[in-house]
Amino acid sequence: MITRLTPQDTAFYRLESSSNPIHIGSLAIVRNTEPGDSATPILDYDRLVDLVESRLALVPRYRRKVREIPLSLGRPVWVEDSRFDITYHIRRSALPGPGTDEQLHELVSRLASHPLDPARPLWEMYLIERLSEGRCAIFTKSHSALVDGETALEIGHVILDTGPAPRELADDAWIAPREPGDLELLVGALGHLAARPRRALEVARDASASAFAVLGTAGKAVESIISAVRAAAAGAPDSPLNTPTSRTRRFVVVRTELEDYRAIRGRFDCSINDTILAVVTGALRNWLLSRGEALVESTTLRAVVPMSVYLEGSEGNQAQAASEVSSFLIDLPVGEPNPVMRLSHIAHATEPNGRQRHAVRARTLVHLAGFAPASLHAMSVRAASTFAEHTFNLVITNAPGPQAPMYIGGARMLEMYPVSPLLRNQALSIGITSYDGHVFYGLNADRDAMADIGVLAAAVRDSMEEMLGACI
Repeated sequence: MITRLTPQDTAFYRLESSSNPIHIGSLAIVRNTEPGDSATPILDYDRLVDLVESRLALVPRYRRKVREIPLSLGRPVWVEDSRFDITYHIRRSALPGPGTDEQLHELVSRLASHPLDPARPLWEMYLIERLSEGRCAIFTKSHSALVDGETALEIGHVILDTGPAPRELADDAWIAPREPGDLELLVGALGHLAARPRRALEVARDASASAFAVLGTAGKAVESIISAVRAAAAGAPDSPLNTPTSRTRRFVVVRTELEDYRAIRGRFDCSINDTILAVVTGALRNWLLSRGEALVESTTLRAVVPMSVYLEGSEGNQAQAASEVSSFLIDLPVGEPNPVMRLSHIAHATEPNGRQRHAVRARTLVHLAGFAPASLHAMSVRAASTFAEHTFNLVITNAPGPQAPMYIGGARMLEMYPVSPLLRNQALSIGITSYDGHVFYGLNADRDAMADIGVLAAAVRDSMEEMLGACI
């Protein structure tokens, strides 16, 4: 089966560079032993391979790779990989046991730094064994061109189950097909252009344009986004968060309690999403102060916040009822010393009638059992990337998840951290996911520009304590 990449998929595919890999990552930590039986893992490599293989029919693009059209006569296409080898994509690693969380995060940092192989389907999954306390981890990365949240979901979305017994699916009778040759792709592209003269003119124009020009042909939806950006305030404030990135990353996490955010929401009559942004703002303020940055009351950082709707009171998979992913620009009041005033500024900025916003459809997420945040984060990054880079300082993605336990191959998932990519000249990306009574932060940063990312992680906890103190 040959399908053409959409303009946005094409833009993501061509934007990748060695210093800016554009893949979405997720880190799941699972309890991998039964009580009283520390020697027998619940989930091993062979079982993980079997599980993923049984679910690939739900994400068929994970067996497809990208092929360029000869002479650049059209957008690239997805083709079935005739040499698809699942053991190439699912890999095994181990920490020096018993591995610490810090060692795990350092390994994830290194894995997230490497681009995916463009000659193969654009994803990898790592089973990381020998984590302390009978745990293991699964780190997955999928190219942003691969996942759009509607026609193509993230692999982590479909390998989870609501109970220890994996759900049964119909047998997948996939057989590796013959791959088309360059001549076949060229003839197909010429036929496509002959039937669409307007598209032929676009190809001629795109041949000398950048990837962003390709994105600009996507249609009225993208044009409205560009108009919204132009209508926003001029460039983003100067910030140490905006600098050319290196080829290496640092990844750290923060685990917090959802009940604390609910307490803040109840005290100040705001949304859970507002409280999360207020905690992040306080953390960024403390981090900037630790660097000796001069802050005045009017100092702000501008963030793209692609997930604006935080679903409450969800049970099981009901959190997947989100119908859209919305993006907007918000000025975070990092110069404001009072945590209550910071929250008030944010709540006002996120009122429905007080922001520029656009939506990305996510209807598929409603209809498929699984863990929606993995796909929602992918969609959020796609939405954020439509903003011109000089208009914001960082991206904060926030995806709600189920508040009941989920399982991978029978092993209970304990924690789930997003690993969002760095967009160009962005030294920090913050991904946030709620799950099973907790709110998990994944902080992905450029190793050179933010060697002090651990300070920011500690500042998240301090900011939360400050907000809770204000509730008294």
